[in-house]
Formats: sequence, structure tokens, C-alpha cells
Amino acid sequence: MGTNKNYFYHDKPLFGLDIGHGSLKVMQIVPGNVSPKSPPRLQGYGTTTFDGAAIEDGVIVKPEVIAKALKELFENHLIGDITTRRVVLTIPSYRTFTRAINLPKMAAKDLVQAIKTEAANYTPLALDDLYLDWENIKSDEVEQDLLAVAVPKKIVDSYISLCQLVDLEPILIETTMHAAAQLLTRDKNGDVPTMIIDFGSLSSDLSLCDRQKILVMGTVEGGGESFTRAIEKALKVSFEAAGIIKNKYGLSVSKKQREITAALEPTLAPIIKEIRRMSRYYDERFKDHQPIGQIVILGGGANMPGLGDYLTSNLRMPVRSCDPWQYFNANHLQPPASVDKPMFSTAAGLSLVKPSEVF
Repeated sequence: MGTNKNYFYHDKPLFGLDIGHGSLKVMQIVPGNVSPKSPPRLQGYGTTTFDGAAIEDGVIVKPEVIAKALKELFENHLIGDITTRRVVLTIPSYRTFTRAINLPKMAAKDLVQAIKTEAANYTPLALDDLYLDWENIKSDEVEQDLLAVAVPKKIVDSYISLCQLVDLEPILIETTMHAAAQLLTRDKNGDVPTMIIDFGSLSSDLSLCDRQKILVMGTVEGGGESFTRAIEKALKVSFEAAGIIKNKYGLSVSKKQREITAALEPTLAPIIKEIRRMSRYYDERFKDHQPIGQIVILGGGANMPGLGDYLTSNLRMPVRSCDPWQYFNANHLQPPASVDKPMFSTAAGLSLVKPSEVF
């Protein structure tokens, strides 16, 4: 279906599309229904899977595979409805090069070149092969702190090509961490400095947010699938059985708790180390901010029982899971099973993007 060009998009609806490691998630809220006091109503949502080989190193190399899965999702796996072709997409944060940059205060015309110079020092690719964006996170009369994000053009361009193939109109591409920060704007404790941990399939993205502004980001190898593989190897069971054990028992009390904990600790240790490193950076660089008040875990890997308690015990900081559905009015739509709710965190955050803020 074709779309007419119209640049007055302020009230036009959009939906979020999260392309994960072999899975698609979509979500749309009722247009014009976002206010601080009332939860937005769901228009529709859904999920399906596709062959993970369609994506290599973040680049969609077989767009026809994902296009077929997306068509199948829209036709057979939607709860409710997706009423628009305008889409907000997300790129995994671990596929980007993100760095907090400190620069002297300077004129806007000089800032662009200064950021490019800094980016050239921390990215392994040539600047001509990257899309570069940044936002100001702190400034005074002398200096300024910026969060710079560089994304390989071949990744972004492959997403745009996919949209053209399925006749979708991409209006914004976010990182998964920005989507998570957007979701927490609905949280009653959203004004507390928060460490967000998004447990994906193969990696975990971390960010420190204060008043919905990301101050620093990091990525560590290891996620939900890594947990399953570790249990599979330690208990000598099939991958499918390991997945059931992870989702039913995880790190909580069970006959195999000691073995499971020992199996998962090599994956969890680097994540805990990165949390501590980022916390130290925050304490040193943002002394005028409130202390970190909470850690919020989300994403498909966050549904493992006992994970929050384990992190709380090791970090001595309150850790809680984020159920994205608590921020929405289901609008008479059947919600997914409890174990599947966290996987919609990114799509939910994308659905909250306000059209008026894009254009």
C-alpha cells in the first residue's frame, strides 16, 4: 500500500518495531492517548520469530526472510491492530559505538568537527562509514559533556531497505537503550537516577539515566541465551530442557540452585563488574546529581527467577524487574503470558515516541 507524502505528522500514529535476535516484536498505542497521569491504551501488539541467519553482524543480509516473517506477524499474530505504516525502529546498543565525551565550551560550528575528531578516536571504522549523532547531557560556561553515538551506515541502510521492501515508512531509528529510557518515563520513580540493564539474547546493554536522559552506556557479552547455554552445559541437558529450567527455577531456591548459580556466575560476573565501573564513573563525573537510587532489569533475559535477588545481594542496591505492561492500559486486549512480558520492553518504549517530537 502506498503512502502520500505529508510533512504535518504531529498527530499521525506510529508503531514500534523491535528486530531482535531471530524475533520481531511490534506495539502501537492509541494515538493522542499519552499523558503523564493516565496510562496509554494499547492499539495492538504481537511477536513472531524468523531465521536468525537473516542478520549478520547487525546487518540485515536476507531482508526477504524478515519481510516474510513481518507479513506473517501482521496477518496472523497480532493482538489488536496496527493501524499505521509509520514505524520507529531500534538498533541493538551493542551494535553502536557509544562514548561520553567531555569538550570545552565552543561555538556550534566548531562543535561538529570536535565531535567527529573524538569519534574517530573511539570507533574502529572510518567516519565516512558511520552515522554520527550526539546529545548534550551536562554543560556549564567552561565545558560540556556529550553522549555521542556512531552507527555503521550499512546497518542503518539495511533497516531502511527492509522498510522499503515491506512498504513501511521509517521515521526514527533509536538504540535499545534509548527505547528503555523512554519506557521509564512512565515509571513512578522515573525521576530517580537509575541503572537500566537490558538482558538481550546474546548481550546485556547497560545505561545510567537521570530524568530520562542517558548519561553513560555500556555493553557486556552474555544474555538470556547465554544463560540457557550455561545451564545446558552444566546440567548436561538439552537446550530446550535448559530453557525450561532457566525460566522455572533460574537462580531461585531449588535442588539444583548451587549448580545453576555456579554455571551462571562466569556470565554474570562481567555484568556486575561493568555496573560497578559505570557507577564509579557516575559518582566521579556527576557529583551534583542524586546518588543512583535503583537498578531496573528488563528484556527477555530478565525473566529468570532469582536474578534480581542475586544482583541485589552482590551490588547492595535495590534491583527490580520492569514489566512494561504495568505502564499501559491493555484496552481489553489479552496480554502475553507473564514469562513473555519483559521481551516487549523495547517495542513498548518505541511505541511511546511522540510524533510531535520527531518532526
